[in-house]
Amino acid sequence: MVGKLSTMRGHGYSVRPVSKRPPNWVVYQPDEVKALVINLAREGKRQSEIGNILRDEHGIPLVKPIVGYGVRKVLEEAGLAPNIPEDLYNLMVRATRIRRHLERNLKDYGNKRGLQLTESMIYRVTKYYKRIGRLPRDWNYRDEIVTI
Repeated sequence: MVGKLSTMRGHGYSVRPVSKRPPNWVVYQPDEVKALVINLAREGKRQSEIGNILRDEHGIPLVKPIVGYGVRKVLEEAGLAPNIPEDLYNLMVRATRIRRHLERNLKDYGNKRGLQLTESMIYRVTKYYKRIGRLPRDWNYRDEIVTI
């Protein structure tokens, strides 16, 4: 029984559809999906929130098979894409929160290590985004406090 349990670990995630075509039960046209994405972005929703809302409230599993490209590209076309990618921004916010905590709790060595790991991740993600051209080559992470 122990062998079965160990083989089952790590499989608790959903699998994306294999087909590149939209499911036949989706009733939205590409222009309607683009309009929904743009309206949600104008309401101040982030890319991940837009995807969740489209999935949960509108029954759109993925934007890419319907429109031909993802949420980020739709936002770029509309001029609503953020300057900093969302995952990098979230890491910067996390580092800011840890830094504020460490200002009040100087001997919290666990969180000092957490800050090191978070900033290391920021540098790796930044390097990746510079390489693919989503961030300018001269962009640098400054360990300042990000407005939350």
